[in-house]
Amino acid sequence: MNSAFSLPAGLDRPSVERIVREIVLRSGAITTGAGHAVTAAGHAAPAKLVVSISARHCHLTDEHVERLFGPGRTLTPMKNLYQDGFYAAEETVMLVGPKRKMLPTVRVLGPTRKASQVELAFTDGISLGIDLPVRPSGKIAGTPGCVLVGPAGAIELSEGVIRAERHVHMNHADAQRYGVKDGDRMSLAIEGPCSTVFRDLLVRADATSKLEVHIDTDEGNAADLDHATRVELLRQT
Repeated sequence: MNSAFSLPAGLDRPSVERIVREIVLRSGAITTGAGHAVTAAGHAAPAKLVVSISARHCHLTDEHVERLFGPGRTLTPMKNLYQDGFYAAEETVMLVGPKRKMLPTVRVLGPTRKASQVELAFTDGISLGIDLPVRPSGKIAGTPGCVLVGPAGAIELSEGVIRAERHVHMNHADAQRYGVKDGDRMSLAIEGPCSTVFRDLLVRADATSKLEVHIDTDEGNAADLDHATRVELLRQT
């Protein structure tokens, strides 16, 4: 797969910046990157297992934050995510793909990272004309690129656009209880109007993470997670 990306013919960077400003001013409303979450009990109260829909979002380096939003700028936390220390930022960017296809508001998540990365759903890739590879977060070598546009400038990513592999965060105690380790695979059973089982969730175990499954918007909609009555993690055989 060729990871190189260039601006579509007839669409230079000043034009992209002008377009994104017009869209942002016109739209007003923006969506969060935190997604929807349901607990193992099927209601809003915190429980041991949380299943979250991870809406389209991006992670940026410190350098790219300044290039997109201005010299000296840092991300502004808007809403804390379920995992401690992570948040949805107030900042959003415009994503430009091949054939002038674009997403006007993609939420930035913090904190910043060593490499910028964009995470989209399968249907986002179709609308943008990008063949999204399924990858664990951070494994971006050889993936497609895109152009990101902010109020202060634009950056061209040569790689980093992925469909994030569905996964489950847990700490070492959770892993021991389920009989799994970091890198193993599990299944997620969702009961409700569209009961289903998602297989091959990547286990991401460390010392501090809370028990939380991440699926994308396509997967959450297919399972009608909003109306799920029960979710369960299963050791995969």
